[in-house]
Amino acid sequence: MTTEYPDRIKNFFTELETRRTLLTTITETHNKLINNFISLDETLTKKSQILDARIEKYKKHTDKTLAALTVRDNGIPEKEVALAARVEQLKESAIRDIETGNNSDPEEKPMLDSLRMRFRRMDSKGLIKYLLAKRKESVQVRVDINTATEEAVDLPELVLEAVEDFVELKVSGTKVVGMADRRWACGIVIQAGLPLLPYGESLAIGRSMKDRAIRVLEIWKGILGGGEGSGGVGSGEATMFLQMVIGFGLKHKFDHEYLRQLVVEFAGRREMAKLAVALGYGDDEMREIIKELVKAERDIEAVYFSFESGLTEEFPPIPLLKSGIKNYQKNTSKEVPSWDDILNEMSVVLKIIKCIEDHKLESQFSRDDLQNRYNELDKMKAASKKAAPPPASTSKPVDKRHRSDRSGGGSSRPPKSARWAKSSHRKGRRPPPGRQPSAARSTGGSNGASAATPVQDGYGGYDNSAGGAPVGPTDQAS
Repeated sequence: MTTEYPDRIKNFFTELETRRTLLTTITETHNKLINNFISLDETLTKKSQILDARIEKYKKHTDKTLAALTVRDNGIPEKEVALAARVEQLKESAIRDIETGNNSDPEEKPMLDSLRMRFRRMDSKGLIKYLLAKRKESVQVRVDINTATEEAVDLPELVLEAVEDFVELKVSGTKVVGMADRRWACGIVIQAGLPLLPYGESLAIGRSMKDRAIRVLEIWKGILGGGEGSGGVGSGEATMFLQMVIGFGLKHKFDHEYLRQLVVEFAGRREMAKLAVALGYGDDEMREIIKELVKAERDIEAVYFSFESGLTEEFPPIPLLKSGIKNYQKNTSKEVPSWDDILNEMSVVLKIIKCIEDHKLESQFSRDDLQNRYNELDKMKAASKKAAPPPASTSKPVDKRHRSDRSGGGSSRPPKSARWAKSSHRKGRRPPPGRQPSAARSTGGSNGASAATPVQDGYGGYDNSAGGAPVGPTDQAS
């Protein structure tokens, strides 16, 4: 009897502990289930909200699209009337051209009328030939050709024909006189006929024409970067290629890395940053390109990309300019610079000054030291000319127009100021005066030199160093 009670009590507590453990497990399981249900409810609520937001977004997009279609439908009659009037106008112009064609010389017409006539006739070969004849009037050509493009019945078709002829000439292996001038003329047509549009927008181009463009661009791509002796590409031709890709909406047909390499390699073209944006490079891509340029000590090019991409806060232009000047000074530390050293340094100084002018940084960055250095270099160049002319080629000097008498022109380009100098050392000719930046010319050159041939500002300039008319170093950022 005495041992039964302790055993019963012990069993009671054991059973009680078992039930307590069971209750604890049940409670924990219950809490887990509650938490799972709460989490599931929150997830379903969030997904429901996301779906509601997407449905609302799609509804707004649908309403917007329907409204746009309604506007387009309502505008069709008006467009039909305008197009009919335009067709009648073009018809009258064509008849007038035919009636007066035998009694007048097209070359004697004003430039704008001549360009309009060729665009109206969709005469790509005649247009290129006319542009070559007007090469020395490139400033007026750029002004008039943008107006003349309105006369073309199918502008992309005209541009494509011009590019097909140019590429066919490059791959033919035929030795062509003035290939660089042809490159310039074709670039002018591309620039005028395929203006850069915001990313996502494109010209209305048919599938068959896009297929033709893909074929000619694939052929062109095969000879890009072939080097000077093999008729390879220069920076101007790279911009032409990229603008064709953008204008015909063919970015997806080419390897992303290949297009990016073209952009980085020829970032010295002032319009290359615009092309990068038109290719759809977002902030991340542009940020990587800028970092790559800075790492390669191409700080001035980085300034152009920084402004075009809107990343000036992350890559402030003033420190980049200072770094660019520091790098250039590091590479021009010779006590007695050679003729080529002087010309190279003048080109770099002009490039930096032009970058400051392009982005209106005069209030934040003084150009006085750069202009003074340019004046010093100008004096050194003048003294070097008097003391001993720069070494000339052992062969007969040739005119700048015929320097590209190769199959395709080259990309190995000397500084543009050097091209000015070298073209002046022909027999019996007086060397041209030193070139000065705009601000320096306004205060007078160091040797009393007159202003140089004006340089084209803004977007444009497919002028290539291999044989084109002389242009200033400000045509590109490097």
